[in-house]
Amino acid sequence: MAVGNYVSGAFCRRSSLSVPTLFKDVEDTRTLAQAIVDTVREPLLVLDGDLTVLAVSRSYCSIFRVQYHDVLGRALYVLGDGQWRIPALHTILEKIVRERAPMEGFEVDHVFPGIGRRVMLLNARKVFYADHARSSVLLAFEDVTERRTIEREKEELLRQTEELLLQKDVLLRELEHRVGNSLQMIASILMLKVRSVGSDETRLHLRDVYQRVMAIAAVQQHLHTSARFDHIEIGPYLTSLCESLAESMIGDSRSISLLVRVNGGTAEYATAVSLGLIVTELVINALKYAFPRERPSGQVFVDYHFDVLDWKLTVSDNGIGKAEGLNAEVEVLSGPEGVVVSLTHANPDLAASSLAAGA
Repeated sequence: MAVGNYVSGAFCRRSSLSVPTLFKDVEDTRTLAQAIVDTVREPLLVLDGDLTVLAVSRSYCSIFRVQYHDVLGRALYVLGDGQWRIPALHTILEKIVRERAPMEGFEVDHVFPGIGRRVMLLNARKVFYADHARSSVLLAFEDVTERRTIEREKEELLRQTEELLLQKDVLLRELEHRVGNSLQMIASILMLKVRSVGSDETRLHLRDVYQRVMAIAAVQQHLHTSARFDHIEIGPYLTSLCESLAESMIGDSRSISLLVRVNGGTAEYATAVSLGLIVTELVINALKYAFPRERPSGQVFVDYHFDVLDWKLTVSDNGIGKAEGLNAEVEVLSGPEGVVVSLTHANPDLAASSLAAGA
C-alpha cells in the first residue's frame, strides 16, 4: 500500500494530473495513435520491444485478410502461418530494438494464407517516446509482387532477345561463309576459262570479271572475320580490301602502289558493304585506266577521314587524268521519282561568236 501511494504520489508530482485523468489521456493517446496508423495506406504494424503487436493498420488486415483480434497483442512470429518467422528478419529486428538501426528493403517471397504468393518489402524504424523509458518499432510492408513479375518478364524478354540475336549472328556468319565459298568457286572457274580461251579479248574480259569477283570476295571475307556485325572498323576493313585488290591486279609486274590512309572510325554493316563496293570499283578503274603506260611512281590513294559523326571517302591517283571526251557537263538529279543523269554540251566557239554579235 505504501508502495502504491508512493507511485501514485510520484505520478501526481510529475504530471500534476489525477490517476483517472492520466489513464484517460493514455487511452486518448492510444486512440489517436491507432487513428494515425489506420490512415497509412501501406500495411503497418507497431511493435513493442519484445516484437509484440501494439497496433495494426486497416490496410494490413485488408491485404493479409485477417481480423484485428488475430493480430493485436500477438508476437510477430506467430502471425498467419508463421510467415514472418525468418531468422534473418529476427536478427535485424532485434538489432533495431538494441541499436536503433533502420531496416530497408528486406524482401520476403512467401505463399501467404488466403492471398497466395506475394513478394513483400519490409521497412522498419525504431520510435522513442518523450520519457525515453519506452520505444516501439514501426514495421511497414510494401507489396512488390507485380513489380517483381514485370522485372522477371523483362529479364526473360531480354534473355530471349539476346538468344535471338545470337542465333541471327550464327546464321549470318554461316551465310557469309557459304557466300565466300561460292565466290571462290566462281573465281576458280573464271581463272580456268582465262587459261583455256584462245581469244585475247575474251581472256581480258574474263580476267576483268575475275578481278571483280575476287574484290567482292575480299569484302565478304573481311566482314565475315570481323568480331562485330553491327559496326565495322573502317581502317582494317579498307586496308584488307585494298591489299586483296593489289594482289589480284598489281602483283609484282607493275610499279604501282595502292595506299590506304584512315584516321579511324566505324560504320554500320550495310554502310561498310557499300563503301567496300565503291572503293573496289574506283580502285579497279584507276588501276585499269590511270596508268596506260608504265610509270616509275604510279600511286592510287584511298583516304577515309573521320570527324566525330562526319566522314569523307576519297579515291585518287597520279595517273594521266580524265580525257576531255565529249566536252560536256554531267548533272545527276535524284529524288522520290527516280534519278536523272544529264550531259550538256555547249560549243565554246559558237558561244563566243554570239557574245561578239550581241556586243
